[in-house]
Amino acid sequence: MTEQTFVLPDVGEGLTEAEIVQWRVAPGDTVAVNDVIVEIETAKSLVELPSPFSGTVGELLASEGSTVEVGAPIITIGSTDATPPAPAQPTTVPEPDDAGGAVLVGYGTGGAVSSRRRKPAERPVKASVGVVAKPPIRKLARDLGVDLAAVTPSGPAGEVTRQDVVKHAEQASVFRNIETPEWGAVREETIPVAAPAAPVSIDDAREESIPVRGVRKATATAMTSSAYSAPHVSVWVDVDASRTMELVKRLKASPDFADVKISPLLIMARAVMWALRRTPMINAAWVDAEDGAQIRVRHYVNLGIAAATPRGLLVPNIKDAQAMNTRELAKALENLTLTAREGKTSPADQAGGTFTITNIGVFGVDAGTPIINPGEAGIIALGAIRQKPWVVDGEVRPRWVTTVSGSFDHRVVDGDGISRFIADVASVLEEPALLLD
Repeated sequence: MTEQTFVLPDVGEGLTEAEIVQWRVAPGDTVAVNDVIVEIETAKSLVELPSPFSGTVGELLASEGSTVEVGAPIITIGSTDATPPAPAQPTTVPEPDDAGGAVLVGYGTGGAVSSRRRKPAERPVKASVGVVAKPPIRKLARDLGVDLAAVTPSGPAGEVTRQDVVKHAEQASVFRNIETPEWGAVREETIPVAAPAAPVSIDDAREESIPVRGVRKATATAMTSSAYSAPHVSVWVDVDASRTMELVKRLKASPDFADVKISPLLIMARAVMWALRRTPMINAAWVDAEDGAQIRVRHYVNLGIAAATPRGLLVPNIKDAQAMNTRELAKALENLTLTAREGKTSPADQAGGTFTITNIGVFGVDAGTPIINPGEAGIIALGAIRQKPWVVDGEVRPRWVTTVSGSFDHRVVDGDGISRFIADVASVLEEPALLLD
């Protein structure tokens, strides 16, 4: 017995590999030339491969579900012929005028299948040895229970066409004899969508797995809960903050502020509290109570400051910030920042916040759409302050410009309140003298 090896051929799509979807034969089966032996899937279509040899199936060299490169051996077939058959090579068959290119026996250049579908139960069909038909036509014949050998071909060079198969099926009353099954006794069934994923081996030198715990776990839980429970609406506005920068410069030079750190964040915090007093619903919170949802309005401000720390993102807050003067607030901001950086922020320091500021400008970022801290109705972001051209009194001048952006819980506050709040914050950054009212 002579054993022939069939390698995965190039099916004419310019691809380099294919997946073995289903073997149509098993070791020990007898096959003839042009019998379909395997169904493969390329990146473009499902293709049925016919056998280029006749004989007995020896070994299946590729398992179902595996990906095989073009030219790799996939099956062996033993032949009892005295003269060994010629090696498997692409053999051309006549094609219609609109289908150019050489193809393997039983192949065509058309008939791509766009997706994989659950195959109906196959009917026993005789092997169509020597019949010239493209893979889609063979599949149609198999689905309809039509023996291609019994079909009269009408295509060029004796090729069986789709119309030939359908006509033969109609004459055989195939369509009229399809049975309609009764409703089953089982009311429901679960069909697995995919097999469990195999464990992925990780190259320790290139990747690492970091357990999610501690601050990272708490942050992930809080942000996910907020993002998918509170309908966020985000707004932003560009601001001429030149007078804010002048005020920061003057405060740094003042003896009254010599022992505290002064930054634009201080003016931003004062602007936020001024705007919250004018739009108190921004300082509220949505509460799901047993007797129905409520909006809880806080007449105090526990001002949260988002802080990047070695432990991760923390949002400590300054209790009763609305009662502090500018120097007291500056000192509280400094202490909060130092405590967070040292990793000494306590749970009590993070509890009870009513509104949050995130200073993304220190990272060179202009604007963002931050996620609201749970238990609050809004968060505002101060972007980077840069010198940009700005129109002042009809003339283009270099000015210190920033972007104020924020996200708000639309269940608690409407668009007019959100817009008024952002506009008020912008107004103070443009003219800090408004804080003197």
